[in-house]
Amino acid sequence: MQDHKKRSFPWKKVLLGLLALFFLFVGAVLVWASFIKLPDISTFEARQISNSSKITDRTGQIVLYDAHQSVKRTQIPLDQMGYPVQKAVISIEDQDFYNNDGIRPTSIIRAMLINLTHASYVQGGSTITQQIIKNTLLNGDKSITRKLKEWVLAIRLTRQFSKNQILEIYLNDAPLGGTVYGVEAASEAYFNIPASQMDYAQAAYLAAMLPAPTYYSPFGLNKAALDTRKNLVLSKMKQYGYITEAEYTAAKNETVTFNSAANTGIKAPHFVFYILQQLEQKYGKDAIDNGGYTIKTTLDYDLQQKAEQIVAQQTVLNEKAYNDSNQGLVAIDPTTGQILAMVGSKNYFATDIDGAYNVATAQRQPGSSFKPFVYATAFADGYTPDTVLFDVPTEFSTNCSADEQPLPGFTQKDCYHPSNFDNKFEGPLSLRSSLAESRDVTAVKLLYLVGIPNTIATAHAMGITTLNDPNAYGLSLVLGGGEVTLLDITSAYGVFANSGIRNPATGILEVDDHDGNVLEQYQPNPMQVLDKNVALTMNNVLSDAQARIPTFGTTLITIPGVAVKTGTTNNDRDAWTVGYTPEISVGVWSGNNDNTPMKNGGSAISGPTWKMFMQYAITKYPQTQFEDPTPDPDAATLKPILRGVWQGNETVNVDKVTGLRATDSTPADAIVQKVITDVHDILYWVDKSDPRGPVPTNPGKDPEYKLWEPPVESWWAANASKYGITTAADIPAGTDSSTSSTVVGSPLSLSGISDTMNLTDNADIAVTTTGQYPLSSVDVLIDNNYIATLPDPFHFVFTPADYGLTAGTHTITFNATNSVYAKSTIQKTITFQ
Repeated sequence: MQDHKKRSFPWKKVLLGLLALFFLFVGAVLVWASFIKLPDISTFEARQISNSSKITDRTGQIVLYDAHQSVKRTQIPLDQMGYPVQKAVISIEDQDFYNNDGIRPTSIIRAMLINLTHASYVQGGSTITQQIIKNTLLNGDKSITRKLKEWVLAIRLTRQFSKNQILEIYLNDAPLGGTVYGVEAASEAYFNIPASQMDYAQAAYLAAMLPAPTYYSPFGLNKAALDTRKNLVLSKMKQYGYITEAEYTAAKNETVTFNSAANTGIKAPHFVFYILQQLEQKYGKDAIDNGGYTIKTTLDYDLQQKAEQIVAQQTVLNEKAYNDSNQGLVAIDPTTGQILAMVGSKNYFATDIDGAYNVATAQRQPGSSFKPFVYATAFADGYTPDTVLFDVPTEFSTNCSADEQPLPGFTQKDCYHPSNFDNKFEGPLSLRSSLAESRDVTAVKLLYLVGIPNTIATAHAMGITTLNDPNAYGLSLVLGGGEVTLLDITSAYGVFANSGIRNPATGILEVDDHDGNVLEQYQPNPMQVLDKNVALTMNNVLSDAQARIPTFGTTLITIPGVAVKTGTTNNDRDAWTVGYTPEISVGVWSGNNDNTPMKNGGSAISGPTWKMFMQYAITKYPQTQFEDPTPDPDAATLKPILRGVWQGNETVNVDKVTGLRATDSTPADAIVQKVITDVHDILYWVDKSDPRGPVPTNPGKDPEYKLWEPPVESWWAANASKYGITTAADIPAGTDSSTSSTVVGSPLSLSGISDTMNLTDNADIAVTTTGQYPLSSVDVLIDNNYIATLPDPFHFVFTPADYGLTAGTHTITFNATNSVYAKSTIQKTITFQ
């Protein structure tokens, strides 16, 4: 056989072909570029920033921010800029600046490869010269054609001007935050010194801000990212030989103080920068700075001013009393999701706390203000506000025994037995009281019953954007073991306020370009994320001021008809108050930016701020009543412990007049429920996977049962004498047809009233009966509106005009209840003159 030589791949031919294509492409670009006219240096020096973008409040009348209202720009020659800033900028932006021809071929190739793999234009790779071209001669269009123009113009600019001239132009025009342009203006604005006096650390900070001055603002939320990038600049300066190791170490460790005067003239600055960051991410910084956009926001500036005023005055008081140096406040319209107020600190320009840091969007532990998400999940699962959990010392870790001792192989650190804020335990407690009084043990039990993943799913659906790994959290989540933002939790509470409908938080109503074209506009996006009746139930519980009294009294956070919840984290590092009406949701956070503890935390810290602001907000957004939840159709047949009966699972209705079993016709007020005593924890009666299903045949299958049951048994042994014991022998065997269940209401008669009367007359109407059973109470209604409940001897003395009655016919109704709880009614129609 004839041997065949293995043919090698023709690499040389392929490479020669690619090289030919490359030169052909370059030639075409050069021919095309020859027709481009390049402006001379005077164009750059005389350039004016025009078409200033403006951000307004929701009326469009109050300008919160004007990109060029007070532009700071000082042109200076390169030799007055100082060595540090020149080398800092070159090191991070274009380390080969003095050697390249305005472009970096390696960066261009890398950018082209990345863009090709993304099937679109996404990558830059710009030199300092290219950035000048991009910012002065070309628009912000991110296309390959524009990039080609940029490359060619950069080459021509490099041939026409010296490197020092190009660097001078760049450093005089570079945007460095808000209305600050150029290193001289930036140095004066941020450090109160000319650029020539900046040290390496200060220069590195300015260089670090260049790619995204809003994101890397020293007054914004991303100060830590700015610090990291500043250190990167210094590292590169050392790498390229511009500073020594000693200079690098000194600059890296230097604490640089920024002058807050750099951002004066901005109204609602935390909110403005929150909006600016969104806009720049969507449209680009150049478009927002120079495009002449008009951005109408959702901010109610009057409400914003009141919020800033209250926060400022309360933090002065709190710092003295509680070591609380800062507060944040957010207000949202739950019917639209529109942000009405955002206060990110006590003072944006405060230097003692880094006031520009926006706590409204910062992640903090929410404490007990997270509990409503757990309770809402429970109500959706079939539990009720009357469901009883035992508030007793309880171990939750299966690594430990019920008496809170570690099992063999474990230590005390493996145990988990939370206490309550007051270190007291109340025994059997309804979910309504448990939430209103913010009891921790029962809240942890409830989280176990409904599950951590289900609770986080509820929170996410309602607008919490953190807590993204359910496996990262334990039962302490219900006590604030995760982190949320003030903006998120205020928005999420708005879902309760809006009957389970979520409107995502938004700060923008409309964005128009320079020509008046609408680029974007607020569009409602309501989503039913929580069952309506669950939301209404939560509103009913959270607005129950009577249930809060044992913990909060009657004045601290109570506004009639307003729902509210507080939260405090361990060591008093965070204090929250979040509450709402159907018209507005308001959240307040208090604490210290450096996370140092406050003193004696709780509702006394954030509560007054929240209450004062809410009382003012209600005058602008008048409060309406929450809709009542629909009664549970299965309420009468629920397991006793789900409907508030914890003494046992067998109940009998007894007629309290006769002592015999009640019948269907027994008046409701005459019925008393007797329970055969059999006290157990809820896990004895309820399978957490099916709360309303059958009683578990073997409750011990639940691993928590062996931990929850013993302390309940101990509590009952110590407290049984206070409640008494009912056995089967104490339950009546039958009913009697002659009992009060067959008694009709007492016949009624009226005296002291006629068919007509004057509106100014005084009337004394007496309600009497000749029946067997005396009356016990009488309710009075006029035109079906409740007026009063009369005590014995049941006289209604009134003047019609005092009740707002007008001339014409009106009906007075008297609903009476007798001593055996039977009811009867009598009406009188009167013509008033």
